[in-house]
Amino acid sequence: MSEDKKPKRPQQVFTLLIEVGRKDGDGLPKGATGAALLCYATGVDEAEAVRETVAILKQADLNPLDVTGYGTPEERIAQGHEIDEDERALMDRAAAENSVVVAQMTPFFGEDRE
Repeated sequence: MSEDKKPKRPQQVFTLLIEVGRKDGDGLPKGATGAALLCYATGVDEAEAVRETVAILKQADLNPLDVTGYGTPEERIAQGHEIDEDERALMDRAAAENSVVVAQMTPFFGEDRE
């Protein structure tokens, strides 16, 4: 079997919560100490989705500090998470574009962080 005939592992969409710290040129609001970004990222596994997302955020002059993975939509539903139409649409967009979609950014100010 030739190299290009190997079955490819399918891309899946993973929900990631990434905490970022401050960095010059990061575009975060003045006075923010960092932010949390809710992302939907594709990968053949969660580790690949995390690596790709961290690389993209670094290219965008952000400073990723911590990543929490919540799994695929199916894994989240099995854990009791509810996924609404808007969230599903963003996941579908990440899958269609084979990309990372930042769904929400929440800046931290002062005592917001633990």
